[in-house]
Amino acid sequence: MELNVAVIGPAHALKGEVRLEIRTSDPQGRLAVGNALPTRPAANGPLTVERLRYDGRYYFAKFAEVNDRTRAEQLRGTMLVVETDDDEESDEEGWYAHELIGLEAQTEPGEVLGEVVDLIPGIAQDRLVVLTEDDQRIEVPFVEAIVTEIDVEAQVVVINPPGGLFPGLGQAEDAR
Repeated sequence: MELNVAVIGPAHALKGEVRLEIRTSDPQGRLAVGNALPTRPAANGPLTVERLRYDGRYYFAKFAEVNDRTRAEQLRGTMLVVETDDDEESDEEGWYAHELIGLEAQTEPGEVLGEVVDLIPGIAQDRLVVLTEDDQRIEVPFVEAIVTEIDVEAQVVVINPPGGLFPGLGQAEDAR
């Protein structure tokens, strides 16, 4: 199975360093110096990690194949991927985006809210993006109090929305 480790963001400085949007819980392991990572689109890689640093907010990488800002800018939006075994032990409390995208989002009584179309990683918590039937993209905080159940076999995510998250649903804050 192929997993997205990071997405290359904007170039940083002049010698080919790029900012990364991390999509893994183990960036230092997956992006260790010397690792050659396949890319999507494949024509942009593989890319070999020459240096990885974290400034407290962002990860930055320098790849052996990228020596200037122009080449670094051309890579913007490129996904760095890894191949994993399907038999790897899964993290009981973690989910990959590909496991959630396409699931139907429902309330506890079974009212359909829409379809999960993305998982946005965040510093405090991740957010599920639910596309409603009227084409609104709602970002749902991926916390246990709101996303109460995930049943991959049934293709369902159960959401207990707070007031105001989905129009007309959930208990208003002042009523709690």
